Amino acid sequence: MRTKRSIRSNLFTKRLAVLSMSALMVAALAACGAKTEAPTAEEAGKYEVTPGDPFSAYKDEINVTMGRVTTANPKLPAGDTYENNAYTRLVKDTFNAKITDQFEANGEDYSRQVSLAIASGELPDMMRVDSKDELKELVDNDLIEDLTTIYDQYATDEIKKIYDSYDGRALDNATIDGRLMGLPATSLDSAPTMVWIRQDWVDLLGIKLDADGDGAITLEEVEKTTQEFLKRDPGQSGNPVGIPFVNTLNTTDYNGSAYTMLGAASTQHAFPQYWMRGDDGKILYGSTTEETKKLLGIMADWFKEGIIDPQFGTRTFDDITALYANGQSGIAFGPWHIPDWGLISVKQMDKNAKFSAYALQDADGKVNVAHANPSNQFIVVRKGYEHPELAVKILNLFYDKLANDKDVATTMPEAAKYQETGVDGSTRPFNIEVNSATSLLDDYSDVVRGIKGEISLDEVRTTESKNNIGSIKTYLSDMDTDNTTAWSKYHSRINGVGLIDKLTKEDKFVWMTPAFSGTTPSMKQTWANLTKLEQESFIKIVTGSEPLDYFDTFVSNWKKQGGEQIIQEIEAEIGAKP
Repeated sequence: MRTKRSIRSNLFTKRLAVLSMSALMVAALAACGAKTEAPTAEEAGKYEVTPGDPFSAYKDEINVTMGRVTTANPKLPAGDTYENNAYTRLVKDTFNAKITDQFEANGEDYSRQVSLAIASGELPDMMRVDSKDELKELVDNDLIEDLTTIYDQYATDEIKKIYDSYDGRALDNATIDGRLMGLPATSLDSAPTMVWIRQDWVDLLGIKLDADGDGAITLEEVEKTTQEFLKRDPGQSGNPVGIPFVNTLNTTDYNGSAYTMLGAASTQHAFPQYWMRGDDGKILYGSTTEETKKLLGIMADWFKEGIIDPQFGTRTFDDITALYANGQSGIAFGPWHIPDWGLISVKQMDKNAKFSAYALQDADGKVNVAHANPSNQFIVVRKGYEHPELAVKILNLFYDKLANDKDVATTMPEAAKYQETGVDGSTRPFNIEVNSATSLLDDYSDVVRGIKGEISLDEVRTTESKNNIGSIKTYLSDMDTDNTTAWSKYHSRINGVGLIDKLTKEDKFVWMTPAFSGTTPSMKQTWANLTKLEQESFIKIVTGSEPLDYFDTFVSNWKKQGGEQIIQEIEAEIGAKP
């Protein structure tokens, strides 16, 4: 029986045979695109108006097929489609390039379309892939273009600056054997997980928190505050509840850290579910370290004392949100933006509700955080496509020119209207985000200066920030307002992002860079079972059905059931360091 890989290889070999008659032409075009010096005038006449120019148009209309990631409600104006809208028309007007969608799909349907394209070897000219594994598979089967030289030639200084802000980590993720094989999306560091505490309850009970005002508190302060809330029931619910946590307990995504113990873990220098390097240079799985064991001991003590919700392990995410809305709990672990979609339900139920945000500090007063995986989505270009540089030029157009043009309403009015009316970003040719590592704090700076009148709205970089300024001004003019949007934007931006800005400026963060974030061959078969083993073992320890020393049994079982093999595969891929 042939393997999938051999089938793909055979399909690709057949595809190459069909294309053999045009091989010389493709090679010539590829060589032209790979030159580091400008092509000759004769070459330029065949190729494009100004080779190397990031925004020049093609003399004759060119076509590009795409695989498009859609969303259920893109909010497109009547008559517009993913294939024909303000953004695709902008590409046509700017570059004389017409976009045709080879396929459009969302979620798992999109993943299936990509898998089918890879298996058949019939790729669209450009598409998004959603993992490093898919990128590697495309490279292994020689299905996509090497973009190394093209990126160097065509990317604008601003695009290069954006990627460089990740200290090489973003482009490294898209680089295989020293070659840039895709254009990476970027994912910002949105750390830390914060502790959101009902400030109106703190004021009512006269509780003293954060005496030094540095925005960071200890686990002991959280514990004492929870005990006061349980004892005195400031929400008058008649059934106050301790801190609720989701049964998964851990995450490596600070943006998705709501109701997890990621923030508490950092106080013990624990990073569950992260792959790290030990002091000896070898790979460690963060959930199996002594620091994580110590954390679980603290959580078990909290559960025994009622600091943690007694129904921990059984409540759904929505159940937990309801505890806050009903006034039963007033301390929530979560990301900076949790007021926008989670805690906003509290304001809807109680017009007097207010929250303050704090980071959790270790014994040395530092806030320990891990860098996010800077990129796990990539735009790739089909091997043999005549104009691979168009991918970089589209990147320039949307993530530099459109993003930074102060007169966009005049220069790109259709696109500006889309931004103003909230048309979904998925309608752009590439459904990815490409932002500087500092963009969250840059936007915060715009919002604060805009509120103070230090800059005009025309000087604010993004439409979202302009809207946030209006909402926050509404809240500041009446902090008892019934406007829940104004309430949530104040809490998420001024309290949430404001805390990140403060801790950054005061150098309170200690950053850990994960050693690995991909998938190994055996992980595909064993990871689901290993994750289940971890979750069940941790719940048993926290709830007291197993003693803390059961952690050692978990580690032993984890290694035997595939963990040790995974570690060996990671070290083989990235190398152990002394």
